[in-house]
Amino acid sequence: MKRRWLTPDRRLHLRCSGMSRQLSAALLQFEAFFKDTDVDISAPPQFRGWLYHCPSTMDTEATPLLTFNEGDDIYLRFSAREKQNILTIVAACGLLPFFVTGTFTPALPQIAEELDSTGEMVNLSISLSIFAMSFGSLVGATYSTVYGRKAIYLWTLPIFIVGSIGVTFADGIPSLFAWRFLQSMGSSPVGVVGTGIIGDIFRVEERGRAMSVFFAATLIGPSIAPLAGGYAAQYYSWRAMQGALGVTGIITLYFIWVFLPETSHFSADGGKTELKNTKVLRNFISVNPLRPLWLLRSPPFFMIGIILSVCVIGIFAQIIPLTFTIRERYHIYNEAWVGACLLPTGFGNMAGAIMIGPISDRMVIQWRAKRGGVWYPEDRLRAAILPLLIVIPGSILVLGLASKYLEGTLGLVVTLICLFFNGMGVDMTFGPLSAYLVDVIQSSSAESLAANTAFRAVVLSFSIAITLPLVNSIGLLMTNVLCSALTWISCGLLWIIICRGEQLRAWLDVGYSVAPSGDKRVVN
Repeated sequence: MKRRWLTPDRRLHLRCSGMSRQLSAALLQFEAFFKDTDVDISAPPQFRGWLYHCPSTMDTEATPLLTFNEGDDIYLRFSAREKQNILTIVAACGLLPFFVTGTFTPALPQIAEELDSTGEMVNLSISLSIFAMSFGSLVGATYSTVYGRKAIYLWTLPIFIVGSIGVTFADGIPSLFAWRFLQSMGSSPVGVVGTGIIGDIFRVEERGRAMSVFFAATLIGPSIAPLAGGYAAQYYSWRAMQGALGVTGIITLYFIWVFLPETSHFSADGGKTELKNTKVLRNFISVNPLRPLWLLRSPPFFMIGIILSVCVIGIFAQIIPLTFTIRERYHIYNEAWVGACLLPTGFGNMAGAIMIGPISDRMVIQWRAKRGGVWYPEDRLRAAILPLLIVIPGSILVLGLASKYLEGTLGLVVTLICLFFNGMGVDMTFGPLSAYLVDVIQSSSAESLAANTAFRAVVLSFSIAITLPLVNSIGLLMTNVLCSALTWISCGLLWIIICRGEQLRAWLDVGYSVAPSGDKRVVN
C-alpha cells in the first residue's frame, strides 16, 4: 500500500492493491470522525466524504478492487505529469489503426498488379478491414469494462502483430483478406479504449482539450502513413511496410506493458473493474461483445453515428478515387508522390484537432455560466456547427469542380488545398462529438465510442465498396455533390440534437451521467 498526504492545494492520493478489513474499518472510522465533528484539518475540505474502499478479497472479475464515491476526486488519482504521460502513450498507440489503412491505400495499384487482381477487388480489403475494426472496437470496449483498459492493449496487440506478419507474406486475395481482417481487428481497440482512458482521468471541462491533443497526435498517422506506404511501395515493396508495422506492434506492446498504468474506475452499475498492476485473473468472464450496440437505441447516439459516418464518407470519397485518377489527371505515376498528395488531409486533421479542443471546452464553460451553473452536455456540440455547415461541404464541392474543370499545376494545388480544409473540418467535427459521447455516459465511455465506431464502420464499409463504381458511373463531381448534400443534412441533425437534446435523452435513458461536481444539475 502506498499512502501520501498532500498539501492543502492538492488532495489525498491513496493507491492500494489489497487491504485488510481492519485497516479499511479504521480508515472509515477516521473519515466518519471528521464528518461528525467540526474539527479543521490541514487536508482540503474535498477530502471529506472521499475514500477508496478496498475489499479484502476478490470473488469474481466483476467485483471491483477499488470503488469511489461520486465527485471530482476520482480524477485526482493521477498527478498532472502522470496524466500527460498517459495521454502521450495512448496517443502514440492511436497511430496504429491509421497506419494500417493509410499505408495500404497508395499501394493499391501495385498490390492489384502483383496479386493479379483489380483495383476494385483489392479495394474491398479496405472495406473488410474497416468492418474488422468495428468488431475489434466492440470487443475491446466491452471487455475493458470488465478487465480494465490496459488488459485490452495486452490482449489485442499480439493479434495485430500476427496479422501484420501474415499480410507481409500473403500470396493471394483470399489470404490477404484474412490477414488484413486480423491486422485491423487487433489494431482497432486502441482508439476507443484510448478515448475511454481520457474520460477516466480528465474532468469534463478538461476533456475537450485532452481529446484534441489525442486526436492531433493520432492524426499524424493520416499525414505520414500514405507517404510512408507510397515510399515503401515505390522503392522497396508494399510488403516491407506491413512487416515494419509488425515490428512496431512488438515495440508498442513492450511500452504498454511497462509504462501504462490502469486507469479504469468503478461504475455505478457494478460493471467496471480496476486491476492494479495488471493482476492476472484466474477465471475468464464471457461478455457479449455486441452489448454496446444497444446504446444506439438512444436517439442522440444514433444521430451522432450518422453525422460522423457522413464526415468519414466525405474523406474516403475523395482519397480513394484520387489514388487512381491522380495518375492520369496530373501525370503522377510515382507511388511515393501519390502518397505525398494525401498529406494535406492529415495536416488538416492535426490543425482541426488543435483548434477545436479549447473551443469546445470554452463552449461548455461559457454556456454553463449563462445558465447559472447548469450543465447542458449538448453545448459542446455548438463548436461543430461551422465545420459541418461550411468547411466540409465547401471543400468537397470545390474539389469536385477542380477535378472536372482545372488541369495541370493549378488543378493539383486546388485539390491539395481542398484536402487540407476537408481534413480540418472533419476533425473539428469529430472532437466535440467524441467528447460529447464521453460526457453523457461516463460510466460506459469506451463502449459508447465503440458503438459509434461500429456503426460508422458498417456504413463506411458499404460506402467504400461502391465509391469507385459510383465515380465511374456518375463522375467525381456528382459524387462530391452527393457527399456535400449528405453533409448539410447531417448538420441539420446536429442542430436538432443541440436544440432538443433534453427531449432526445429523455426518450430512452441508457445510463446518462450525472452533473459534474460543482454543477447544479443536468438538464435531462
